[in-house]
Amino acid sequence: MKRTPKILFEDDWLTVILKPSGLVVNRAESVKEKTLQDFLESRFSFSGEDVFSRRSGIVHRLDKDTSGVMVTAKDKETFSALQAQFKQRTVFKKYLSLIHGKLEPKTGNINLPLARKPENRKRFTVRVGGRRALTYYFVKDYFPEKNVSLVEIELKTGRTHQIRVHLSYLGYPLVSDPIYLGSKMLVKDLYWCPRLFLHAQNLGFTHPQTGKFINFFADLPVDLKKVLQNLN
Repeated sequence: MKRTPKILFEDDWLTVILKPSGLVVNRAESVKEKTLQDFLESRFSFSGEDVFSRRSGIVHRLDKDTSGVMVTAKDKETFSALQAQFKQRTVFKKYLSLIHGKLEPKTGNINLPLARKPENRKRFTVRVGGRRALTYYFVKDYFPEKNVSLVEIELKTGRTHQIRVHLSYLGYPLVSDPIYLGSKMLVKDLYWCPRLFLHAQNLGFTHPQTGKFINFFADLPVDLKKVLQNLN
C-alpha cells in the first residue's frame, strides 16, 4: 500500500499535512520503511545539529496507525513558536474514533495520569505519579449491532497513546487497536475494520507570522468511511 502524505496547506513558514495510516512519523533504527521525515527531507532542506534540523521541522507526531492532520515548520523560529503553543496547550486538536461499548455519559472528560509500562516500554498505562493527561469526549452515535460508539475527542494534553489508553482503561478500547486490544478481539475487528479507527480530523493553531488562528479539517479517509457505511 502506498502511504504518501497529502499537503493541505503550505506557505513560506509551515506545511500542514494529511498523514495516512501506516506511515511512521520519525526515523528510527527499528523502522525500515520510508517515514514522514523522509518525505519532508525530499522536499525541503534541513541542515544542522539543532532540534529543528534533527526533527526535519516535525513539531508533533501521530501514531503510525493514526491518520490525520499535522503541522511542520520550515524554519527554526516557526518551529519554536509552534512547539510553544503545543506546550502551552493552546492548540486545538479534535479526533474521531470508533470504540467498543456504549460510552456513558455521552459527554465527559477523562483526567488520568499516564506513564510507560515498566515491563513494556512501548506501551502506556494509567498510573499515579504519571504525566497529567486530559481528554474530552462527545458520543456522536451508537451502533447496537456491533456494540460500538462513534466518539469525537478533544485533547487538552498530547501524551503518547493518550486516547487509546484512556478509553481502554475505562473498558472502551478502540476498534482494531493492534496494541491495546486483546488478540482475539483484534482478529474479530479486522474482519470488518481494516485498521485502527482513529483519525485526527481537526488541528487549529495561531500562525506564528500572521498572528491569525487557523484551523484545518480532514474528512475521514475512504477506508474508515466504508466502515461507518457498513454499520448503518
